[in-house]
Parts: sequence; structure tokens; C-alpha cells
Amino acid sequence: MNNSPQAANKGFTKAFWVSNTVELFERMAYYAVFIVLTIYLSSILGFNDFEASIISGLFSGGLYLLPILTGAYADKIGFRKSMITAFTLLTIAYLGLGTLPTFLESSGLVTYGSTTQFNGLPQSSERWIIVPVLVTLMIGGSFIKSIISASVAKETTEATRARGYSIFYMMVNIGAFTGKTVIDPLRDQIGDQAYIYINYFAGAMTFIALLAVILLYKSAETAGEGKSMADIGRGFLRIITNWRLLILILIVTGFWMVQQQLYATMPKYVIRMAGETAKPGWIANVNPFIVVCCVSFVTRLMARKSAITSMNIGMFLIPISALLMACGNLLGNDLLGSMSNITLMMILGIVVQALAECFISPRYLEYFSLQAPKGEEGMYLGFSHLHSFLSSIFGFGLAGILLTKYCPDPALFDSREAWMAASANAHYIWYYFAGIGLVAAFALLAFAKITNKMDKKG
Repeated sequence: MNNSPQAANKGFTKAFWVSNTVELFERMAYYAVFIVLTIYLSSILGFNDFEASIISGLFSGGLYLLPILTGAYADKIGFRKSMITAFTLLTIAYLGLGTLPTFLESSGLVTYGSTTQFNGLPQSSERWIIVPVLVTLMIGGSFIKSIISASVAKETTEATRARGYSIFYMMVNIGAFTGKTVIDPLRDQIGDQAYIYINYFAGAMTFIALLAVILLYKSAETAGEGKSMADIGRGFLRIITNWRLLILILIVTGFWMVQQQLYATMPKYVIRMAGETAKPGWIANVNPFIVVCCVSFVTRLMARKSAITSMNIGMFLIPISALLMACGNLLGNDLLGSMSNITLMMILGIVVQALAECFISPRYLEYFSLQAPKGEEGMYLGFSHLHSFLSSIFGFGLAGILLTKYCPDPALFDSREAWMAASANAHYIWYYFAGIGLVAAFALLAFAKITNKMDKKG
């Protein structure tokens, strides 16, 4: 830790602030693309709902599984080199997502405009070129997942760590809010082509972050750099045999399965149920807006409480959020004349979901960082994201099944009436996720009581 008077006065080092700033740019890029990834896969590349959900889930899952390995490697080569590698890969991948449709159009398989006209693309194997592009994006993003959160651990003390993660999480959500804001105005102007051009915006953001790291990032914290592969292996064995961390990851997966529906289910759900004029980007932005406004307050409010206690409050809020989302399809006349009940109740549900996130996420990262031996912060914080791997695989997979069953694509039906009959129980989707959230909440409560008893006996 930098102990200079300047650092002491500010509370955090320059490396801390640079890390958090580039995280903001990375989040702007990621959420601008990820909020419409399933729509991009369907509307631009011709994948059906289930295929798009599976591809998105595998991409998101890999993005959160790889940090276990990339985090350990980042500890070895240093965070600066890791960030440069990450942002280089991300920039290449986002530009790849933008240029791939041009290649497909030149092949005569599709014509892009305000609406997409397929000329055989859904039946062509060429659309699977998306796989190596997403893999590149996944590898670059996996470095960021471990590096930035681990950098917060390296650049803070135990006394300042909760506040450090509160700032980190605020920056994450400012980036998320800004990134999601771009897509809806772009879609209003150019229709389906917005799902292509948004990738160029994302590539520009990660290129700016790359320049910032090259020019500004320097850390005095070098513990763990140059370690042998045997050292990495021993550290990895320690973490995968830590049963408390493994159980906590499994429990928190329940929360994130519900949270993932902001991207897996919500965009298609609101467009199909509320109409093409619905703006899923703006609706999704309610989440980061509430987090930015409330996370510092919640962190201060819970400062004297343990991380597990704070997390448990959030866990019991998450099933409430899912039930509120279900209510949009149950109410009669629109409560607000200018807004459908689907949109209104989705927004209310997301508000509660965001409050839950304020109680859970910063303290979860703090909990993991405190378990990490010096020099293994990247590995431990990378491992902490395993819950997002599990929730992506199961959350997106379940979303694809439930959308197909309860809220299918209107284009598959001969008439509006036939589609309305098929989607009459679309709100059932949210009952499944409310149940998952409730089970997770009680599981965390039991985890806290059992571990407290064991610690007292020990």
C-alpha cells in the first residue's frame, strides 16, 4: 500500500482510481452490447430464442468461469500487463461483432436496414463465425472480472475495503447505466442496424481504456508476480477445497439467476408483451441508476453489520422483485395512462432488485477479498465470480425454455389472437425465479447460523 501523505489524505492510491475508471469504460462497452445480445443473435444472425439464449448463456458463463484461471495468471504476470492484454482482446472482439454482419451481407445471406431481411442466413453455417468472436470477447472480459476487483483489494486496507468496493460498484453501475442508455435512441433512429453499430461504440470505449492503462496505470503492489506454476497450483487447490466459499457461491447463484433475467428474459418479454415501442435499454437502466444512488448509503448503513448479514437482507428482497414483475400481466387497465402495466411493474421489480444488489454485491466481494492471501487476490476474486458462471448457464438456459413455453415469438403465429392465447400466462416465468430466489434466501440464512455456531465452538 502506498503510505505517502498524499495517498493517506485521499484514502486511495492512483492505481485504485485508474482501475475503477477503466472499469467504468469497460462496463459501458459490455452493457451496451450485452443488453441486446440475445436480440443481436436473433435479429441480426437469425438464431431462434432457444439458440440465442444458449449461446448467450455459454458466453456469459465462460466469461465468469475463466476468471479462476485468468485471475491466477494475472497474479503471476502483474495487473498492468493483464489489463493491456484484456483491453486489446476486447477492442478486437467488439469490432469483430460490428464487422461480422457486413461479411454476412456481402455473402448475400441477409440484407440489413431498419428491419433485417434473411436470405438463407438462419439455415447457413456461416453465422457460427460468431463463436470465435465471442470466445475472444470472453477471454478479454474474464481478465477484467478478476483484475479490477482484485486491484481494489490490493490498493485498500481492511479498514477502507468496504468503502473501496462501494466505490468500485458505483463505477460499475455508472458504466452500466451509460452503456444501456445508448441503444434505445440508436434503435429509434436506425432500427435493427442499431444492434450492429452499438458494437463500434463498445470497441471505442475499450480502446480508450487501453490507452488509459498504458499511459496512467502503475501500482506499487507486486506481491505474487513471478510465482511458479506450482505455487499457482497449490493456491488453486486451497481455494477449491474451501467448503465455506464453495457453499456461499452456490447460494448466491440463486440471487444471480434472478438478476440475469434483466438480460436473458426482460428485453424480449417487454417488447412482446408491451409492444415494439417498449424500451428495454431504459428499463434495464433502472437497475444501475438505483445502485449508483443507493450503494454508498447502504454500505454506510450496514457498516457495523457483517457481510453475511447485509447479504441476507438483499437475498430476501430478490423474490419480491420477481413477484412484482409477474404482476404486470395480472393487472387490468393500465395504472398509468402513458405506461403499460408490463413496463410499470417491471420497473418496480427492478428497483427492488437493485436494492437487493446494493446489500449483496459489494459485501460479497469484500468477504472474498478478506479470504485471499497476499499475492493471490486475482485468483480469489476471479473465483468469486463462479456464481455468475453457474447463474448464466442455468439462468439463460431456463430463460430460453420459459420464453418458448410462456412468451413465444409472435412471428411464429399466424394471427395476433393465436399469439395472445399462447402468451396468456407469460407471467408464470417470474414465478419460477421468485421460487429460486426464496430458496436461496433461506439457504443463506441457514449458512450464516451454521457457520456462526461453528466459529463460536472453534
